[in-house]
Amino acid sequence: MAPRTLVCGMGTFFKTCEHPQARWSKCPHTYVIRFRNASGRQTEESGFATQDKAIGRLTEIYRAKRENPWSQSTAERNRKYGAMNFGTYTEEWKAGQRALAPASLRHLDSLLEHHLYPAFHSRRMATFDHKVVDAFIQTMERNGVGLATQANAFAKLKTILLDVHRLGRYPENPFDGVTPPQYDPKRAVIPSLV
Repeated sequence: MAPRTLVCGMGTFFKTCEHPQARWSKCPHTYVIRFRNASGRQTEESGFATQDKAIGRLTEIYRAKRENPWSQSTAERNRKYGAMNFGTYTEEWKAGQRALAPASLRHLDSLLEHHLYPAFHSRRMATFDHKVVDAFIQTMERNGVGLATQANAFAKLKTILLDVHRLGRYPENPFDGVTPPQYDPKRAVIPSLV
């Protein structure tokens, strides 16, 4: 399984079988390629029948990264915000929310202090996905948090993470497939003086 590296840091290709590299051309197993994606993370793809197809795919990925003028700035943002923890990012995000009234700011601080920070304060922003969000909702349900509070905490988490998603940090929306808490308040009846 000694990988062969291509020039210019394009990536490597190899086979995971026991056959020596000299026998790869006659071996029936497929090739695997390993490369760094636009955000700098090591990625693998498999299923390439021939060495030429593996090299062709590596070349295609390399060209796409080089020709995309936005890939460099996206990669820099991904490195910066992906390594940042939720608490630090949220404080930076909150500082940019100039339209919040004092009552809304108090409500946000309360949700952060009692629900979001205990669950996510030290979690890195790069690690959020739909499973993490769904586990957060299930934890609130187990702890007996009221539906109105669950819905508010979910809405604030969604606002923060969708801001990161717009920056290009998440390839997929971290809320796809997540069922939000359903708060349906009963109609208020105001008693008359009689």
